[in-house]
Amino acid sequence: MEALHIRSMLGLLKIAGVLLSVGGTMIISLYKGKILHLWNPILHRHNEEDSKVLKVYPYKYWSSMATCLVGGFQTALAGVILRRDKNAWKIGWDINLVTIVYSGALATAGKYSLNSWAVAKKGPSYPPMFSPLSVVFTVVLGSIFIGDDITIGSLIGTILVIVGTYVFLWAKANELPEK
Repeated sequence: MEALHIRSMLGLLKIAGVLLSVGGTMIISLYKGKILHLWNPILHRHNEEDSKVLKVYPYKYWSSMATCLVGGFQTALAGVILRRDKNAWKIGWDINLVTIVYSGALATAGKYSLNSWAVAKKGPSYPPMFSPLSVVFTVVLGSIFIGDDITIGSLIGTILVIVGTYVFLWAKANELPEK
């Protein structure tokens, strides 16, 4: 829980930082503007004739499930190598079982389902919009690696997200600890 002291300068700066970050993500998503050609991409976009994931896995959730299964097997293998105590691997009807079911059903499967639904409805930039810095990384790395366009809107939005994040963090760091 974050304490908001609206009558203090630091509280107002924290609110301003949040508004700048959210506003920046909205500008990235909603305003395009002129395309800036800052660098050449490392990888190039594939043509429509090239093979794609949906041609190999025609059911869109199967590729996500296969990714989760492979990641699960890799994690289990690392766990068995690093944790050899048999008692650590016992699962009973307790909070450990609830944690496993929750993280598998909601945190992984639910997230993939909601993200793919949001991408289908609003486009690929919509899901990361709720985590401002991931939008900045998406814009920059997408431009560097696959040649996504950097536009005036994405540049302005990126600057606002970074400024907003640091304004919030500066105000938070300068707050006096509560006693």
